[in-house]
Amino acid sequence: MEQMPSNTPMMDAKPGPAGWAQVWMKAVTKPNEQTFVEITDGPEATSKTAFIWVFIAGTISGVLQAILQAIYSATGTMPQLPIPGLEQYMPQTGGSGDVASFGVTLLISLCLSPVAGLISVLFFALFAAIVQWIAKMFGGTGTFDRMAYAFAAITVPFTIISGVLTLFGAIPYVGACFGIVSFGLGIYALVLQLMAVKGVNRFGWGPAIGALFIPGLAVFTLCCCIVFAGVALLGPAISETFNGLQLAP
Repeated sequence: MEQMPSNTPMMDAKPGPAGWAQVWMKAVTKPNEQTFVEITDGPEATSKTAFIWVFIAGTISGVLQAILQAIYSATGTMPQLPIPGLEQYMPQTGGSGDVASFGVTLLISLCLSPVAGLISVLFFALFAAIVQWIAKMFGGTGTFDRMAYAFAAITVPFTIISGVLTLFGAIPYVGACFGIVSFGLGIYALVLQLMAVKGVNRFGWGPAIGALFIPGLAVFTLCCCIVFAGVALLGPAISETFNGLQLAP
């Protein structure tokens, strides 16, 4: 029989941002379910704190994206698209000569960064709620507050790190290397989330895998259905558009 992790907290929490950084560091540097038992077994493990963290991380990510778009606008470049030939149909950047447009775009993007934070909180709360709901169906003993707190301790540092790596991704020729690093970090974050589900709900690996991946599978299936339905409905119109582009002189 699998031994369940202890419920005894082993971390002295610090108040405010200092305590936040301590929790984040522990969550990402000690990959085991006992870690998430310890960081969620206390009165500070609330969904309110988790939402504040996610809002901050989402806003920072929005700011970094605004800076990235400003870099592309200033240099007159754009990220390479995965499908060759689509560049000619994308809007062209103004380049370094269009200073006024560059400044306005950067200012608007920075002002909208908190909106990105709010959207991040909305989707994060929905995801945590669905995962915990499914975990309850598998016999989990956790709560939404603890699940959200554990997920936020993982999501926030990885969101900030990924945003910074995205800036380095704008560097010609070496951007792909940072893309590979970001992909590896994403896989690691997924493993930590699996451990968080297991630790918070005090059950085995099978229920943890089901609780974490069933929502993603359902969303993926729904998106595929929407895409196929959209292609079926818009197929003739898309075909006529491309035929018109090919016949244009």
